[in-house]
Amino acid sequence: MNDLMTKSFTSYVDLKKSAMKDQDLEAGLEHELQMQSVQQSDHNLTSFLHEAELVKTEMNSIRETLVQLESANQESKTLHNPDALKANRRQINGDIVTVLKKAKTIKARLEEMDRANAESRRLSGCKQGTPVDRTRTAVANGLRKKLKELMMDFQHLRQRMMSEYKETVGRRYFTVTGEEANEEVIEKIISSGTDGQGGEEFMSKAIQEHGRGKVLETVVEIQDRHDAAKEIETSLLELHQVFLDMAVMVEAQGEKMDDIEHHVMNAAHYVNDGTKNLKTANEYQKQSRKFKGKKSWPELVGASGQVAVDVIERENRRVDAFIVEEGSIVTTDIRCDRVRVFVNGNNFVKDVPKIG
Repeated sequence: MNDLMTKSFTSYVDLKKSAMKDQDLEAGLEHELQMQSVQQSDHNLTSFLHEAELVKTEMNSIRETLVQLESANQESKTLHNPDALKANRRQINGDIVTVLKKAKTIKARLEEMDRANAESRRLSGCKQGTPVDRTRTAVANGLRKKLKELMMDFQHLRQRMMSEYKETVGRRYFTVTGEEANEEVIEKIISSGTDGQGGEEFMSKAIQEHGRGKVLETVVEIQDRHDAAKEIETSLLELHQVFLDMAVMVEAQGEKMDDIEHHVMNAAHYVNDGTKNLKTANEYQKQSRKFKGKKSWPELVGASGQVAVDVIERENRRVDAFIVEEGSIVTTDIRCDRVRVFVNGNNFVKDVPKIG
């Protein structure tokens, strides 16, 4: 969805530039300043959309790494050799470090996009509620929503890894002692390892019943899994903290996106602004037809009040005409109140009475 929005907005920018180039240039300096403002806002919007694409690329990369982490976690369940467990732990930690770096980059990019949006609202034609501002806001909110989903996926992975680790410890405990370990015993082993109080009780009981040699390999495996779980848990907590730093902002934006009343009020505001803009555009269109020349009507018609006129224009129609006297015109087939006349290359508009 975000990809379609971004491509549509990019096409909108290109079409808008093309349309502005085709507009009438008779407005002079005012039109030129307006064009510069539009070009600046379009350039800023294009840069913003490019930045959004970079953020989406980073998120997709994190999503791929998440799949690798889940695969490595599944693989760890079948490993018993200490060296294999250590290699698996290094792979998982390496992936988490990579995700951590990318998450910090995404956080910085989103914060920069927010600052850019605030700066953009200061430009003419980009104020709050304008199409450009709504475009930027929609893209930023879409990225935050996608980031929130990514945060939840990593949180679920973290919870699942710790839950599966508890199950593994319980199975190993049963293998050595022949008894089901209760939650308290498992928590003691997880919190302190085989060197802690829970681990000492576990080893003492296992050695008494089965002998040291038989349980040593299982105990070493449990200790390796404990070390790996603690290291991974630390890395995942650090990653989760980065996500939490953005959680408040994501939630606040999400509530605003889901606020129907807020959207209805904004829609009414946008419609009113659109009506005003249409009226303003209509006025600009009328003004663009006027010629701001140096010569006045008396100068053009001359002292005698009679002068030949090349053509007379009413809207898109042109007919041959002559000015008979100031304030009156005679044409072959038009009676009009306002005309545009061309005299020796000069162009101006004059109000004249109709001739019966």
